[in-house]
Amino acid sequence: MTAIRNPILPGFNPDPSICRVGEDYYIATSTFEWYPGVQIHHSRDLANWRLVKRPLDRPAQLDMRGNPDSGGIYAPCLSHADGKFWLVYTDVKRFGDAFNDAHNYLAAAPAIEGPWSDPVTLNSSGFDASLFHDEDGRKWLVNMVWDHRDPPPRPRPHHAFAGIRLQQYDPTAQKLIGEARMIFEGSALGLVEGPHLFRRGGWYYLTTAEGGTGYDHAVTMARSRNLAGPYELHPNTHLITSKDAPDAPLQRAGHGQIVETADGQVYHTHLCSRPLPGARRSPLGRETALQKCVWRDDDWLYLAQGGRVPALEIPPPAPIEARSEIGRIDYEFRAGPLPDDFQWLRTPYPERIFSLEARPGRLRLIARESIGSWFEQALVARRQAHFTFDAETELEFAPRDFQQAAGLVLYYNRYKFHFLAITQDEQSGRALTILSCAGDFPRGRLTYPMPPIALPPGPVRLRASVDRAQLQFYALWPQTGEAKWKPVGPTLDASLISDEAGGGEHCSFTGAFVGMAAFDTSGEATPADFASFAYAGRD
Repeated sequence: MTAIRNPILPGFNPDPSICRVGEDYYIATSTFEWYPGVQIHHSRDLANWRLVKRPLDRPAQLDMRGNPDSGGIYAPCLSHADGKFWLVYTDVKRFGDAFNDAHNYLAAAPAIEGPWSDPVTLNSSGFDASLFHDEDGRKWLVNMVWDHRDPPPRPRPHHAFAGIRLQQYDPTAQKLIGEARMIFEGSALGLVEGPHLFRRGGWYYLTTAEGGTGYDHAVTMARSRNLAGPYELHPNTHLITSKDAPDAPLQRAGHGQIVETADGQVYHTHLCSRPLPGARRSPLGRETALQKCVWRDDDWLYLAQGGRVPALEIPPPAPIEARSEIGRIDYEFRAGPLPDDFQWLRTPYPERIFSLEARPGRLRLIARESIGSWFEQALVARRQAHFTFDAETELEFAPRDFQQAAGLVLYYNRYKFHFLAITQDEQSGRALTILSCAGDFPRGRLTYPMPPIALPPGPVRLRASVDRAQLQFYALWPQTGEAKWKPVGPTLDASLISDEAGGGEHCSFTGAFVGMAAFDTSGEATPADFASFAYAGRD
């Protein structure tokens, strides 16, 4: 294999923070309202990556019950210094209007696997906090500052994004000390966020994200001889952007971090998306990509291929093995933790929404609040990582009335999902139905694409087949002896389960998930038992 192919982390994996420890590379990405918080992947060659840890996995570290869609964990910063890993992360409790309640924390661990400490509270002045370890041993926090005033005291490209603030962190006292100083207000593109500092020679380099996380996104670079500034802009202003290249395969490129190999080669991570052909919709969400860079004689960093547009393939630092393409994955539900690919929403108390012990060999979902709840919903799912895929499950569920439902869901958030569910109907008895929310922002209004279909007693197998913008559900009831899947309902618009649908590209920051869900709005906590789950990418 002679090239690294982007994205290196396909599917919802945005805001990549990268660090190297010896021969090992680690990338931390945002997880927003999905629990446990923060995904950390590991690689030895920058091409082949494996999920190794989600460190925020207990109530003392993270409780997102009540967080809005696309709230929660923003832009973690992972670094290594003084013999341990440092993880800075933001928990966003409110956004989308004048105020943005964003709390920044710091946790640490002797190894990626942990144990990860309880968090230290840093500040709440804005999101995307990052920790910089200077050569003299001092540590500095940088984060964007949110300004709720409109208009602000003086004009800026976007009134709420006030700039990047610097403040010293005292690891002994475990708190910020000294004066907080605004060091960078961004370029004319505006919406400056996602700061990371890097020192080389006599320069401090600051990379930030700008332009919002839509199609004007960019990595902006600046430098200064003094940590506190003033910072001068890169000759091209932006190191990486696709905003002027609408036909580039990697769109919405921005927000990343510099990393150097052991022999001095330079790479830069960034998020990106791959919109469906002919549409500005990205079901796989914001993914992680990597670009090869070079330092030129002017002591500025540039893309190795020239220009500012990210490449689909880049040269590796050394010869690499071919990345294995995994086809069908059949997940087994055994006692212990969930398979690594799965997450759930918001709550640090998973025992209230699922169990792998209640019925051996089954994943039992304990139906709780509605499928659109921001507090406690029983939904366990994995990322959509392919434009075309099949997902299957088999479940047993005995609803007593229409308030109870369980089944297979293609899910983005409370106003973007398609849910093939077993429920109870007054006319049909136990029945199969589809509940859709087709991007009705912000209300989340339900639609029902088909009338209920009566079901025989016993287990039911469900399948979702997605081909880019099209979703077709299927069902099969094994007890009848039939072996052929039957289409259920009309072909649905799968592109609605994307960043840009509904509220638009600046309102949704995650990606499509496919998985198992159950709700019981009667409050009876009716169980649904899932015997299996399979995912097969077909790209």
